[in-house]
Amino acid sequence: MAKTIDRVQELYDYRQMIFSTVHRDLRGRYKGSVLGFMWTFLNPLFQLLVYTLLFSVIMRSNIEDYYLHLFVALVPWIFFSTCMNEGSGCIRDSEGIVKKIYFPREVIPISYVTSQFVNMLFCFIIVFLALWVDGRFTNPIVYVYLPLIMIIEYAMALGLTFILCAWNVYLRDVKYIMGILCMAWQFMTPIMYSVDQLPPKLIKIFYFNPMTSVIVAYRDILFYQQTPELDTLGIACFMGIFSLIVGWFLFDRLQRGFAEQM
Repeated sequence: MAKTIDRVQELYDYRQMIFSTVHRDLRGRYKGSVLGFMWTFLNPLFQLLVYTLLFSVIMRSNIEDYYLHLFVALVPWIFFSTCMNEGSGCIRDSEGIVKKIYFPREVIPISYVTSQFVNMLFCFIIVFLALWVDGRFTNPIVYVYLPLIMIIEYAMALGLTFILCAWNVYLRDVKYIMGILCMAWQFMTPIMYSVDQLPPKLIKIFYFNPMTSVIVAYRDILFYQQTPELDTLGIACFMGIFSLIVGWFLFDRLQRGFAEQM
């Protein structure tokens, strides 16, 4: 316990390094492009326009405003899947600095996930705009739950990124494997469909997927404008905390051999 507290304190001492890394990543993401940082907003906006055309005109769904039903779940999923795919290689990608400079290695995955999280927050501006245009801001009280579910997803993404980026130092195939797994993971998560469409016998099984409860909570708040069920919040909270704790300790154990493996 004392060791964990010391590690947290050390991370706090290096907080400026985290802030600087996040700031550099956000500024450099679209460096050299004509529109620059505007792409942060244009990417989700273009996606929304495509889904509106596809599911409102071409492939009509039985779900009312299906494009929004999909979009409010897709934005959180993109954040999570990006952390799983690209975040798994963040230690390897920083090999030069890891070998030359001492600092808590946790700074790298924390900076990466935080950068992606901030990018998701910017994307939510488009989500809120779409909800407002569609007239779905009918119950503003439910939005007090939104920061909670965002923090839970952040904790879950960070915990799993800790695990994956540490494993990838020892086995480079991890990053490529995650590209395949995330494709299957997306279809096993109720993003393009609702949990209610699943056979009753499969619903409990699907909740073993840590992202199911998170996506359901996002959709309850944003699309249905209702308070997430207590069970949904409880499962999501447990998954987030469990992922973060396991990821933290596994990363701490594996990082001891980073220098030898690089």
